[in-house]
Amino acid sequence: MARHPPPNPVEDSIRGKIAALNGACYILASSMGSLLFFVFSWWGFLLQGIAIVHFIRRRPDTYWLFIILIGGWLGALVYIAVEVAPDAGLLRTSFQVFPRRKRIRELELAILDNPSAGNYEELGLLHLDDGNFSRARACYDKAICARTDSPDPFYRRGIAEVELEDFAAAVPDLERAVAADPKYDFYRAPALLAHAYANTGQPERAEILFQQATKISTMSETYYNYALLLQAQGRIAEARQWTQKILHKRRNMPGYLRRRERPWFRKAYALLARLSVQSK
Repeated sequence: MARHPPPNPVEDSIRGKIAALNGACYILASSMGSLLFFVFSWWGFLLQGIAIVHFIRRRPDTYWLFIILIGGWLGALVYIAVEVAPDAGLLRTSFQVFPRRKRIRELELAILDNPSAGNYEELGLLHLDDGNFSRARACYDKAICARTDSPDPFYRRGIAEVELEDFAAAVPDLERAVAADPKYDFYRAPALLAHAYANTGQPERAEILFQQATKISTMSETYYNYALLLQAQGRIAEARQWTQKILHKRRNMPGYLRRRERPWFRKAYALLARLSVQSK
């Protein structure tokens, strides 16, 4: 009859601890797997959501939408790395809103004691940068009343008037700036004056200024406004040509400029669509 070795309490204890440890590891692995699945599934949806929102707002190349939708969280992550991360440089402009508005409040208080032309000009420029064109115009009105020897407040007021679509008021202000310097603000002043002429029933004068400005300036704003004039005159082929010049610039633009110019690219695509309808 075989004899069994006597039980060893130490070995039994070790075996029990190993079995308990194996069980704990199994439970932990199962829990971690569930947790990782939960985290990655929700983070995947979140990444895709961020990527889609950015795509809608910034409108990059269309193929990115397929990468985001088909590639899942990995495609969204690639999109964020390539398109969203470089846009972080543009956030500096957004962050400048807070110090700009703080400076606006400071100047509004300072003007109560010192309503100088310089203070009104600085306040007008801040409102112009902030997109508050009516308040910018009011500030330049007061600056010009106090001092009229500089063309800059007239030019800046003209910009505000163009943005407010008060082209009749913009014409004399922009004419004053262009009379002081035909190349004022790197030809933006004559280009805006041409746009104002085009919207006040003076297409011949607008044409002359646009031709002069586009020989030097490559601003998308100038090309777009010139295309609008050509469209209004029924010169569809020429309007399409100038609109396409805006889009052709994309090929040689660095990434940060391409992202900054996207609003003009969207306007150009929309204008091309209207021109296609108009040519039928």
